[in-house]
Order: sequence, then C-alpha cells, then structure tokens
Amino acid sequence: MDSYLIYKPYRMLSQFTNEIPEHYTLADLDYNFPRDVYPVGRLDADSEGLLLLTNDKSLNAQLLSPKNKKPKTYWAQVEGAPSIQDLHPITQGLTIKIKRKPYQTLPAEVNIIPAPNLPERDPPIRYRKAIPTTWLSLTLIEGKNRQVRKMCAAVGYPVLRLVRAGFDQWSLTDPHWSMMKPGDVVRV
Repeated sequence: MDSYLIYKPYRMLSQFTNEIPEHYTLADLDYNFPRDVYPVGRLDADSEGLLLLTNDKSLNAQLLSPKNKKPKTYWAQVEGAPSIQDLHPITQGLTIKIKRKPYQTLPAEVNIIPAPNLPERDPPIRYRKAIPTTWLSLTLIEGKNRQVRKMCAAVGYPVLRLVRAGFDQWSLTDPHWSMMKPGDVVRV
C-alpha cells in the first residue's frame, strides 16, 4: 500500500482531474503518484495544509468513518480580535448551513494561539491596517464542507487563511512534518 502526506497549496483542488484548463490540481505537483492513489477527505481550494493520499482502502475508511472520531486540527487566521467568550458557541456546537439546510455541529475545541510559523501564502491574505487579525486552533471530529469557515463566521469572525495543521497522527507541530512547504510530498 502507498500513502503520501502532502502540504496542499492554496488554490489547489484536492483532486487529480483537471475539469477546466485553469484548474490547479494534485496532478500539478512535482511527484509521480501511483494511479490508484486518492485523497483521504478534501481541503477546498481556499484552504491549505496537510492532505493524506493513499490507495489503502481500509486506512481511508478508518480515517473518514464518523464513528472513529478522528481529530482534524485547523489553524484559522480570522478577521478581528475575538475573546474566548466570543468563541464559546463553537465549543458547544452551533447551527450552520450545509447544502442550504440547518446543521448542528458537534462541539469543537478552539483556542487563541500565537501566529504559527507558516510559509507565506501566495497570494497573501488581504491586509487592513485598521482591523487586527487573530489566529485560532480548532479541532473537530467531523468534516462538513467549509465547516470551519462557517463556524467562525457564525460567531462573527470571518476566516482569512485556513491551514489544516493536523489529521489523526500527522501534525505540522511534529518536527518531522513541521518543515513542509506548499507542494511538498512525503511518503508515509
């Protein structure tokens, strides 16, 4: 079985298929993956960070099955300066819209953190001199479409940059993975 950890760059789609010529996909990485390797879960084009690719169907099922409650940690740079009290609804679960229907999230862990040591994003986030930004660490055991962005927006703090920092046992805080840059591929 083959498994790879990649640092998915901003604006890259979590797929190999190029549906229109302008799409930037996993096939554009400078790596020759086996044909039967696919992403475990997804990161939207506006997100970056750790993405696992594998052809191990049992690993895929184990990591994605909701009953296994595998943690996913994200670092979100948000507009504004929330307090822990402002973020409290995230820790209780809150209602967001998924496919235009109300969805009650499971409780998530959220903390205010110092700015993580990350590579510069290309292009950089928008900068407003009069509006501060804050970095949050959020750990979820579910993964709905754009969930972190929707949860942060629901409490009044839109996401400017979103990085998946951890997925199950892999983490950008681990010295083995912390030096990864966008586009890096490591066999695991």
